[in-house]
Amino acid sequence: MSRWLYRALLYCAFPFIFLYLLKRSKRQPDYRQHWLERLGFYRSSPNQAPLIWLHAVSVGETRAAAPLFAELKAQYPKHRLLITCMTPTGRATAQELFAEQAEIAYLPYDYPSAVGHFLKHYQPQFGLLMETEIWPNLIHCCAEHDIPLFLANARLSEKSLKGYQKIKYLVQPAVARLAGVLAQSQQDAARLQQLGSVHTAIVGNIKFDNLPNENAILQGKNWRVAIGRSKVLLLASSRDGEEALILDALTDWPADLLLIIVPRHPQRFASVEQLLTDRGLALLKRSQWDEKSIPSRVQVLLGDSMGEMTRYYAASDLAIIGGSILPFGSQNLIEACAIATPVLLGPSTYNFTEAAQAALANHAAWQGQDAISIIAQAQYLLAHPKVSRAMGEAGLVFAATHRGATQRLLSYLPK
Repeated sequence: MSRWLYRALLYCAFPFIFLYLLKRSKRQPDYRQHWLERLGFYRSSPNQAPLIWLHAVSVGETRAAAPLFAELKAQYPKHRLLITCMTPTGRATAQELFAEQAEIAYLPYDYPSAVGHFLKHYQPQFGLLMETEIWPNLIHCCAEHDIPLFLANARLSEKSLKGYQKIKYLVQPAVARLAGVLAQSQQDAARLQQLGSVHTAIVGNIKFDNLPNENAILQGKNWRVAIGRSKVLLLASSRDGEEALILDALTDWPADLLLIIVPRHPQRFASVEQLLTDRGLALLKRSQWDEKSIPSRVQVLLGDSMGEMTRYYAASDLAIIGGSILPFGSQNLIEACAIATPVLLGPSTYNFTEAAQAALANHAAWQGQDAISIIAQAQYLLAHPKVSRAMGEAGLVFAATHRGATQRLLSYLPK
């Protein structure tokens, strides 16, 4: 696909994009807000100091960017910082983490005129796209305006590489114009070089530098006391269909077990609640829990909240990582390891291949091939707390020994 064909398809898709936003806004009203920003129109800022721009598409990337944001503030004290995102949940997370220290906006859709408006308005000194954000018109426009643009904490799975290679005539010229690709691993760097990366360096994964909040850990420990059960199993950041598989596998439900389910996306809270109700399970929602003792009849705590994952991990004996049971590539396992919560993975980990392999090699995680084997291992670990504690301690060591990527990444940025 050529860049010109890409532009033509974008303009043809314009009505459908806004129909999509309207449809999403019926379930998530926040999608109705800030539409002009998606077209490149922004409110003027009275602060005219030079600006550094960091783009993190949604919640996970935004939280992962926290240590990088802190170091940028420290190393560029005279600069403003701009955080852009693409989703309302990403924007809300940015507001929660950075509202007092940064400007926050949506990145416009990849129309040349919208991108041009965005760059003219903010005039960044340089920009950072987190992980795998490859927007051809944006990259070309930055290059044409002499704005260095970096792919930071860059990763590319084998599956994504195959997808991008189908449109290599569009993607390769764009990737080649990036000022730098700062990759998580040797494998990521090699795949990105196949995709056209010229200036590539391996810096590691900055998610290891995102230290868990000590107050949140303490609150999670207090939750555990309030829960009052001897066994607490967490299904963290679950994706569609995974909850049912775990419930199917839990045929023998111990009386002293509390299962915590935290869906990855807030728009699924209601459907997961309905699933649990349909199965006749005694349910308590986090939004209705006063953080006092949970009645013994309650079998499931539904984590219908955002920004509390550290607390959920700290309150649990074990964590099954969502997105790994079905082929979604896994959610982030690093945070659980950093809190000494043993990790159970399913077969799909392509979004965290290197981290998962290292965690398994360091005995900080265990991997099963389906929900049945995962639940069997969970039951074994819950019955053998010494083995479980050893996994948690190995997780702490694993997380600590992989830190330092943020400083390595910063060394490649303009001074």
